[in-house]
Amino acid sequence: MSEDVSAESGPTAKPGYVAGFACLIGRPNAGKSTLTNALVGEKVAITSSKPQTTRHTIRGIVTSPTSQIVLVDTPGLHKPRTLLGERLNDLVRETLLNVDVVGFCLPADQRIGPGDQWIARELAELRQAKRTPIIALATKSDKVDRQRLAEHLISIDQLGEWSEIVPCSATKGDQVDTVASVIAKHLPPSPGPLYPDDVLTDEPHAIMIAELVREAALEGVRDELPHSLAVVVEEMLPREDRPEGKPMMDVRVNVFVERSSQKAIIIGRGGSRLREVGTNARVGIEKLLGQRVHLDLHVKVAKDWQRDPKQLQRLGF
Repeated sequence: MSEDVSAESGPTAKPGYVAGFACLIGRPNAGKSTLTNALVGEKVAITSSKPQTTRHTIRGIVTSPTSQIVLVDTPGLHKPRTLLGERLNDLVRETLLNVDVVGFCLPADQRIGPGDQWIARELAELRQAKRTPIIALATKSDKVDRQRLAEHLISIDQLGEWSEIVPCSATKGDQVDTVASVIAKHLPPSPGPLYPDDVLTDEPHAIMIAELVREAALEGVRDELPHSLAVVVEEMLPREDRPEGKPMMDVRVNVFVERSSQKAIIIGRGGSRLREVGTNARVGIEKLLGQRVHLDLHVKVAKDWQRDPKQLQRLGF
């Protein structure tokens, strides 16, 4: 593959360099976001113990001296129950058609089920139509013993036709480098990186801030909330009259839920839970922006927004 790059690519061309887009796919909670973060080495995608939390295709960028992988983290493909679910699935399919490599995450601590078989059929069609390399990733390998992992790898092999099968654990860091090198092996030749070396994601700050607030709001709440939570950054304004070298950003954020009872859960007794959400989210936001932040959080009810096309559009879906 590396021989295809010629000196004609320009003065900055790197002989043998590869770069392109890779997408991690799998059922909700298959370890996609955690693996994205482990590969990039920074926290760029929201990770939560609750399934179905990633709403935006957040790109993490993995740069090495010989390759650059632009990782697109998608929502979990699942049988849709709402208009939002259908739109998320459409988003995944659209993403799949525009990447160079697909990583199919199949967690080792769960048996392969109908959801995995459904995704495998979708990927078989993609492979047939576009010849896209598909790498099967046995995620969460640290959660099972060697015997169970071996059985899981055999099941994966029987599930479909894969370019390669790689077991890995993002939380322990096992084989994460191997995953990166296997993905890179299947990328097309490139004159050089697609993004500057120090860039980790090309997501606008507003989207990443919304994800950080969403993650903090989901922490430790009941199971019915993940699907019902949308976060929109209303405005970001630099605070005026700040001392030299001590900038501050005012960030106003709306958190939308579907029912008043959910609003009460997010706010907590006397506003205690909302204060905790703000404190936890602000840590990540200040790190992201590299300056102090005043975070102004508001919780609002948008009744049944997941089923209402107009409200979905207004909330960015």
